[in-house]
Amino acid sequence: MYTLERRQILTASIEEVWSFLQNPANLDRITPPDLRFSIVSDIPEKMHNGLIVEYRIAIPLLGTHTWITEIKHIREGHSFVDEQRLGPYRFWYHYHQIRPVEGGVEMLDRISYQPPFGLLGNLLHPLYIRKTLERIFDFRQQQLHLLLAQRPLISAGNER
Repeated sequence: MYTLERRQILTASIEEVWSFLQNPANLDRITPPDLRFSIVSDIPEKMHNGLIVEYRIAIPLLGTHTWITEIKHIREGHSFVDEQRLGPYRFWYHYHQIRPVEGGVEMLDRISYQPPFGLLGNLLHPLYIRKTLERIFDFRQQQLHLLLAQRPLISAGNER
């Protein structure tokens, strides 16, 4: 099992950040264009516990995949989880949390995941899978900053 963790400070209000996060359609706005991300299922403007979201994503070198996630454990204005039900990973659990801090809102993304392909996936992890995830979350941080922040980006990443 691997973990990727990212934190950033957004100079928006907690209400603005939560409003952005609770709309599943905004995921498209923070996903790199080369992944050709598209939501397939009908989605509401506001997520709810048990919401199933189906989308397609093009993973470089691996082709286009169906990815189905369930939104769970919503704590209004604080946190939620998206958990893969079907997709490219053997396991995917993404915890999102926001909290007010001096100067804005700290946003935490903590992803626990297990690559596909067993031993081969573990061998590919440091060479390709981890680097791809880091690139995706680097893009995500930049987009969130552009969409929700007014001052320079402050970020920190911790990895295991």
